[in-house]
Amino acid sequence: MDPHPEQVGALLETADEDFAVFIGLCAFAGLRLAEAAGVQVGDIDFLRRTLRVERQVQRGGFASVEVRAPKYGSERTVYLPDGLLAMLSQLIARRGIAGDQWLFIGVGDDPPRHHVVWYRFEPVRQRAGLPMCTVHSLRHFYASGLIAAGCDVVTVQRALGHHNASVTLRTYAHLWPTAEDKTRTAAAGLMASATVADSLRTAEQP
Repeated sequence: MDPHPEQVGALLETADEDFAVFIGLCAFAGLRLAEAAGVQVGDIDFLRRTLRVERQVQRGGFASVEVRAPKYGSERTVYLPDGLLAMLSQLIARRGIAGDQWLFIGVGDDPPRHHVVWYRFEPVRQRAGLPMCTVHSLRHFYASGLIAAGCDVVTVQRALGHHNASVTLRTYAHLWPTAEDKTRTAAAGLMASATVADSLRTAEQP
């Protein structure tokens, strides 16, 4: 189940300050769990308000991690809202990190693996009172928000790092307005304009 805005807000309020930033990267930048885990400070461009997604964290050998390129070659630039930039800036200042240092730490000096993130997320979800959902549900929340705001399929594809638009459409086609919806909305707009124009003309008559 994908969370609603109020539920995402509850997650942010319930999580500790550092993990709230992780949740924010998934919910407001659409990063996959493994991509958020692999963010380094230098990936963030505060001047341009962007984040470069260049790696993901996967399980390596025994008790180790493996850092590799994002799946399907989905390296991309993500455009960040000011609120998320503020959260990132505060995290970096709290931890005193820079350059190629990991934004989040799991075991030792390594970035967090999937199970580490899950062990942190699940108690937060329960305390926030959300029904069953996962960190990946936050990525769907982001995609749904882009579509609701009127973003086209190519824009959503690039933001999510899908390797082609057909993947985006297969996953989210049900969220885009249909041709009937668009026609009905356009006709309603025309009718409203005509009604206003007629009212003004009537008001001007002696």
